[in-house]
Amino acid sequence: MISRKNRFVSLAMMVAMLFSTVSFAFAFDEGMYAPGQIAGLPLGKKGLKIKPLDVYNPAGGGLTDAVIRLSIGCTAEFVSPEGLILTNHHCGFDALVSASTPSKDLVETGFKTESKAGEISAKNYSIFLTNRVEDVTAKIKAGTDGLSGAALAAKIKSNTDTLQAAEQAKAKTGAIVRIQMLNNGFFYYLYETQEIKDIRVVYAPPRNIGVFGGDPDNFEWTRHTGDFTFLRAYVAPDGSSATYSASNVPYKPKKFLTASIAGLAENDFVFVLGYPGGTTRYRESWSVNYAREANFPFLEKWLTALSDSLRQIGSTNEDLRIAFQSDIASFDNSRKAFGGGHLQLKRVQAVEQRRADEAKMATWIAANPERQKKYGSMLAELKSASEEANAAQNRDAIIRRFPDLNSMVVFPQLVAAMAATGPGSKMLTEAERAAKLKEVEKAYEDRYPAHEVNLLKFFLKSFDELPAGQKFKPAEDLFGAMTGQARREAEAKFADTIANGEYAAPARVVGLYGPRTMEFNKEREDILTFTRGLVAERAALTARSNKFAANIDRLRVLYMQALTEMKGISPVYPDANSTLRFSFGYIKGYQSRESEFRTPFTTMKGMIEKNTGEKPFDMPQGLIDMQNSKNFGRYGSSDSIVVNFLSTTDIIGGNSGSPILNANGEQVGICFDGNYEGLGNDFYFDTEKNRTISVDMRYVLFVTEKFGGAKWVVDEMKVVGKK
Repeated sequence: MISRKNRFVSLAMMVAMLFSTVSFAFAFDEGMYAPGQIAGLPLGKKGLKIKPLDVYNPAGGGLTDAVIRLSIGCTAEFVSPEGLILTNHHCGFDALVSASTPSKDLVETGFKTESKAGEISAKNYSIFLTNRVEDVTAKIKAGTDGLSGAALAAKIKSNTDTLQAAEQAKAKTGAIVRIQMLNNGFFYYLYETQEIKDIRVVYAPPRNIGVFGGDPDNFEWTRHTGDFTFLRAYVAPDGSSATYSASNVPYKPKKFLTASIAGLAENDFVFVLGYPGGTTRYRESWSVNYAREANFPFLEKWLTALSDSLRQIGSTNEDLRIAFQSDIASFDNSRKAFGGGHLQLKRVQAVEQRRADEAKMATWIAANPERQKKYGSMLAELKSASEEANAAQNRDAIIRRFPDLNSMVVFPQLVAAMAATGPGSKMLTEAERAAKLKEVEKAYEDRYPAHEVNLLKFFLKSFDELPAGQKFKPAEDLFGAMTGQARREAEAKFADTIANGEYAAPARVVGLYGPRTMEFNKEREDILTFTRGLVAERAALTARSNKFAANIDRLRVLYMQALTEMKGISPVYPDANSTLRFSFGYIKGYQSRESEFRTPFTTMKGMIEKNTGEKPFDMPQGLIDMQNSKNFGRYGSSDSIVVNFLSTTDIIGGNSGSPILNANGEQVGICFDGNYEGLGNDFYFDTEKNRTISVDMRYVLFVTEKFGGAKWVVDEMKVVGKK
């Protein structure tokens, strides 16, 4: 750890070292490396038995060519020459929900067909192939020396537009070229991708395999979840991308993965290829503090409110229960991720350690005139800008998500009306009024008033729980004189009036556009005054955010340059941004707490031990019988079958569905989760506790062939190992 040369900071460092094993030193064994960085890593010394060019080859033919991104945000991989795709069950969840009916819940029963002819459309799914990745940082920054502010931004934009247009002109038919800024402009990467639009479901296990353990086991170890689903990509007969058609044919990928059922042992080398969603590993302490103290705690509560509300509504309506399944699963997953992330950021003292980094950085900068010239006031500017932007961080965390546009209809329409009818606003023309009415009526077609009431009550209660000095005045004006249950009842009545009162009629909302001529009404005035107050607060927050954003890219690039230079980090891997990445590690357990070591493998024997016969621990009887009779076929290991395993690979959301491969480049599993002790890894990586949880390929193929009776799917794959 790092510090200024004084007793106070040294003591803080000692405390951090005593209570945490996490390293902010960016160890070589962590990282989600860009494809072009793979060749520069000493992977042979680490255990890789194939050449780095076999993993990623700019000319094509590497394993990365088989790894694709699902449109819903997961990773997947081709596993046969016939466009067969393997990903997680939770990544195929929406497709199963879309194809379900009250009498046929495919999430519950799973999906099986006897041949390609029976495969069903994965509605709203597509996949993206990565044809090319190139670090173009030098090209984008060419000619920017000495520039700042608007001039720098203009030059960057000009270089980006020119290069992107030139590369798009050379791209394959149907491919899209885009240049992305990473880490606030520290890196610029060019990506060429291609979309395939016809995706179908091939095989999915039932709920009590694919989601065994449910939310109680989510992010937990031990684990016994068969989190996998097979899909297939189809294209038009001429090979072009096309939407679903009976005449489409299976896509022929230029690369597909080989599955290995030879098994794994502790300390074996493994690596992951995938599309991790987002990290912020190089962020300043003020950003980490906002996440830990304001954003993560609020997100946990908000997501809990969302899932609880949908469960309540679905409990009395089977159609809605099925329709809401995917949303509830997503909310529950994110809720636990943010809640655990908040706790782990406290456990590892992430803010305190980054502040120690900054204390050392200040000393390091001051010790060298060239550094002073380059980095000078950067830390002071970051501190000033961050403290101003985050002065009301708990309130801002709420305001940023209120109203919830995905869950509410009436209140967002009121907010839009109040925002459009400020000083100087004009009456709508008849044509404009008719168009606005049509727009609002369209928005009202798909709404659940009970859900809106529940969410409004949640946000109003959240305002009440804000610390002194950050209270939301419009809420205090309405409810500040009340406490406890009396306030909750008043908030509930107010929420019901918004969702089910006069503004539940689209015409009444449209009537708010333009000068007001309606008679006085207390309920109406309370709603509109509250809404105007929210509009004003959102405008103030936007102004603060824009002021912060005006300088933050420049400051964060300097911060990252100073941090990586001071620590001697090389290579510097970009933060994740849903693009193709590589991570490596080893099969290892971990010490979860004192006297509690978690071994790296689980089996069907352990699944039986967890079985209660009731959701979510209701193991299928067929699997129990197969375990008891040792009917494992070629997939057994000793007296059972390995279900899940742990590795030290560095992953995050978006890596779901990623292939995990052995030293020979053969797929040994599918990543589907991380452990609870490793949450918060947006900001740091703890080599001692961060673990990837994967489903073993032996279990995937065993369930598909022996339990599911879909041997034809396995026969299509290339499988090596046991005969």
